[in-house]
Amino acid sequence: MLYEFTVYLSEWVSAFSVFRFITFRAAVSVMFGMVLCLVLGPVLIRILKRRQIGEEIRDDGPQSHFSKAGTPTMGGLLILFSSILCVFLWNDLSNRFVWLVLFVLAAFGCLGFADDYRKVILKDKKGVTPLRKFVIQGLIGLIAGYALYSGGVEPSFPSVVMFPFFKNLQPDIGFWYVPYAALVIVATSNAVNLTDGLDGLAIGPFIVAAGAYLVFSYVAGHAVISRYLLVLPVRGVGELAIVCGALFGAGLGFLWFNAYPAQIFMGDVGALPLGAALAAIALSIKQEILLFLVGGLFVLEALSVIVQVTSFKTTGQRVFRMAPLHHHFEEKGWSEPKVIVRFWIVAVVLALLSLSTLKLR
Repeated sequence: MLYEFTVYLSEWVSAFSVFRFITFRAAVSVMFGMVLCLVLGPVLIRILKRRQIGEEIRDDGPQSHFSKAGTPTMGGLLILFSSILCVFLWNDLSNRFVWLVLFVLAAFGCLGFADDYRKVILKDKKGVTPLRKFVIQGLIGLIAGYALYSGGVEPSFPSVVMFPFFKNLQPDIGFWYVPYAALVIVATSNAVNLTDGLDGLAIGPFIVAAGAYLVFSYVAGHAVISRYLLVLPVRGVGELAIVCGALFGAGLGFLWFNAYPAQIFMGDVGALPLGAALAAIALSIKQEILLFLVGGLFVLEALSVIVQVTSFKTTGQRVFRMAPLHHHFEEKGWSEPKVIVRFWIVAVVLALLSLSTLKLR
């Protein structure tokens, strides 16, 4: 909305022409999203406390977490509202990639809200059943994948899979791209959700990943830079750099309240849509394989659960003291702040390695 207005004003006042630049609007989006969260955060925390919407701590979790019972949750609403408002203000709303990511963000946000509502307000510990949750996630992912494959978002969008480090390895998987995209979205969403177990543990690496994909989006949407760096150009995806900026800024603002000791938790209403939106952005710019590196911490957390469950069901033995992985280190005696900061360091290193692939092709 504001973007169109500034474009109109730039015809009379040249200073407003700066809003035509994606880099400037991305920076504004970061700042606006962060400030909005910082302003609205205390308000949301007071409302949640007044309505006694607090976290339910699982009996089988680490004993050190029992003291967190009652801490306000569903704070993901703050991230969703701030980031979506930023997108509406600073993005070119004629861009269909933007609407695709907004659809995924909102749809997974509604699913996460329903799950949190059942758990926290209706006191149903199961929430939305895992099977129903996976089915709904899969349907949303299939819709997004088909929108990309069919040309509903961009007619020239290729159904190829790009592999980092191999400039000529670009297999075209045809219609299989639809279930492939759905798998990427569902897997990333749940990986971020599994990581959200300590104060600031999930939002920190997410901020890092959003920053990395801000760079990748800008590169993929810039014809000259993408050609120089041997990145497959996708017309129109440069606008997703602003979406990444909104998510980055909103994440920073939320981290102010979610940092140890947390004043508010994200809940499924935050973790599920953030992971899904990150995957949708990665698919749009043809850099979804890099999610294994950019979001490597999320991958490790998800794999630890898969390995633990598989090992216990097949052999009766546990590989880790507790899964997901962050609980394993807690059980080994690491303090919660130490686990969080060290995992953040890993996330930053992985993001830097992913950015290096821009030159290693």
